[in-house]
Amino acid sequence: MVANDKLESRGPQQVSETEAVELIKNWLKQDRMRMQALECVANLGPIDAWLAAGFVRNLVWDKLHGTVSRLSDIDVIYYEPNDTSEVTDKAYEAKLVAALDLPWSVKNQARMHLKNNHQPYVSVSDAMSYWPEQQTALAVRLRAGELQLLNLFPLGPLLALELSPNPKSTPGVFESRLKAKNWLADYPLIKTPLLETLF
Repeated sequence: MVANDKLESRGPQQVSETEAVELIKNWLKQDRMRMQALECVANLGPIDAWLAAGFVRNLVWDKLHGTVSRLSDIDVIYYEPNDTSEVTDKAYEAKLVAALDLPWSVKNQARMHLKNNHQPYVSVSDAMSYWPEQQTALAVRLRAGELQLLNLFPLGPLLALELSPNPKSTPGVFESRLKAKNWLADYPLIKTPLLETLF
């Protein structure tokens, strides 16, 4: 088991990808709300759904800042090209809220290319590969009692509290999100290469 002191003694960039995955999974297992959310989605959510973005990223930031924050929404993502109706997403949200009163946000990634003016995505991973921040392209799900982590980029920078723009993202989106979401105020240890140009 990877302990926090190993992260501190060796530095986040010296922790292997396997150790980083294990560390994040252990943090998730220690978080009662997140584990309840994962179980709820596994039982009631879309087939092969993942809990993504801030659900995992903010937990890492909280652990490394010694804080606990509330999630403004819980992103549930899945890929179903045969039914891209937003009504279906809302129906899943209603089922999840009825079981566990949390701010669920369910999005079928098979239709999200329309919002972003991209070519149609072919999978959850393909959709995530366009997300504005590399450290946001991260998801987790519960399968047969085991946590599965999906990360599109190396985890070392996330553990180093680096926040990096995704080269595939629409220009300007990273900067606008950084300001709008107030991340640097909530998590002052975050480092971003654009910090000096933003403020």
